[in-house]
Amino acid sequence: MSFTTPVFLVFLAVVWVAYWSLRRRAQNLLIVCASFVFYAWWDWRFLILLIGTTGIDYAVALKMGREDDKKLRRRWLLVSLASNLGVLGFFKYFNFFSQQFAHLLGAFGLAADPVVLSVILPLGISFYTFQALSYTIDVYRGRMKPVHDIVQYFCFISFFPHLVAGPINFAKDLLQQFEQERHFDIKEATDGLRQVLLGYFKKMVVADNLAPYVNAAFGDTAHAGGWQLLWATYGFAFQIYCDFSGYTDIAIGSAKLFNLHLMRNFSYPYLSQSVPEFWRRWHISLTTWFREYVYISLGGNRTSKGRQAFNIMIVFLLSGLWHGANWTFIVWGALHGLFYLGFWLLWPRSSEESEAAPWFVRLFRILLTFNLVSFAWIFFRAPSLSQAWEVISKIGAAIAAGHPGRFQSQILVVAAAFCLWEWMNRRHSHAFDVARWRPAARWAFYYAMVFVVIGCANLNYIPFIYFNF
Repeated sequence: MSFTTPVFLVFLAVVWVAYWSLRRRAQNLLIVCASFVFYAWWDWRFLILLIGTTGIDYAVALKMGREDDKKLRRRWLLVSLASNLGVLGFFKYFNFFSQQFAHLLGAFGLAADPVVLSVILPLGISFYTFQALSYTIDVYRGRMKPVHDIVQYFCFISFFPHLVAGPINFAKDLLQQFEQERHFDIKEATDGLRQVLLGYFKKMVVADNLAPYVNAAFGDTAHAGGWQLLWATYGFAFQIYCDFSGYTDIAIGSAKLFNLHLMRNFSYPYLSQSVPEFWRRWHISLTTWFREYVYISLGGNRTSKGRQAFNIMIVFLLSGLWHGANWTFIVWGALHGLFYLGFWLLWPRSSEESEAAPWFVRLFRILLTFNLVSFAWIFFRAPSLSQAWEVISKIGAAIAAGHPGRFQSQILVVAAAFCLWEWMNRRHSHAFDVARWRPAARWAFYYAMVFVVIGCANLNYIPFIYFNF
């Protein structure tokens, strides 16, 4: 049941009506039941896996809550880590590491056939695994007490708007919301609908219409020209942003309809003036997760500058691997790590200093950051390292030749208009926050955007990109 299908809109409306006719405990039970139906819609076997792995975390947290001995608490935490990472590793990384091990043996002259399993990657496993781990780690650290109400716990784990592709919410922020009475808030619900509309615009109008052009270039790199690949690279930068942030907007907006608040995941990332700032604005929930549970655990800022740099690289390599079992993702993570360190060591700027700079300096920094990020997207989009290098070499040769190919006006117009709109609304929580407008202008905008989504949507179903992770 994808957000962009009519059945989801019917499902959301039915659950919403039923939800506001109930009190808190019944609301929580409805959310769990609805979320299980939503997830089982894809494959009921995925639901059994989700309940099994996250159910272990529920039991482990209760055990840790009753233990005063830190060694015993650590053992229970290891049970949670082993079960979650073990299942994630089996489904997502077993074939990759099996093949790499066979290649390593082959380098030493030892013949070996890799063991390859035909398994389907459960939808959203990377997201709900990290969310469950945030709960057990926080209980272990004493940041929160374990929850005894299993319905409330599964509300936190499986709340359907964020279940498949985030944002990754932390237990201390989301769990407590299910403990409280919730009352319908017309302003909150209205803003939620605005953000849902923004999500559909980003996904169905921008991302899905860029997808065919991007796929044509990256799907046939042998015959694609350098300029075509360059424009496709920029097109992919906007496709993946609008695709992923579009999902997040629909998720956060849908949650507001139930007077529940999910973590913000994007904050106009392509307006960043440095790569470190980009990562404070892009996939904020994952960045925060790695900072809280990996970077700080490795010593964080309490160590020497050299060790801090090492810790930063570890985080980015793990972030790349989190996205997929392919060397392209690892290189993508490594590139961002190097870019991050370059800015951190050579060009440190606070947000206040960046905003105080002349407009042309800020524009240069934004363009530099965007181009570095776009260069890294080549490795994210290419199916293999060899094809990524082919794309880079063709783009380099085309630029060196100095004869620009035909401009892809659609990409330029979409990019320019979208960046301008985001710049104008950068002070607001999302780009369709038009509550301050006069009623006539506001409603005209709503109707216009609905007609744009209906009229310009790509009629071919295109799954959200982050469903693959």
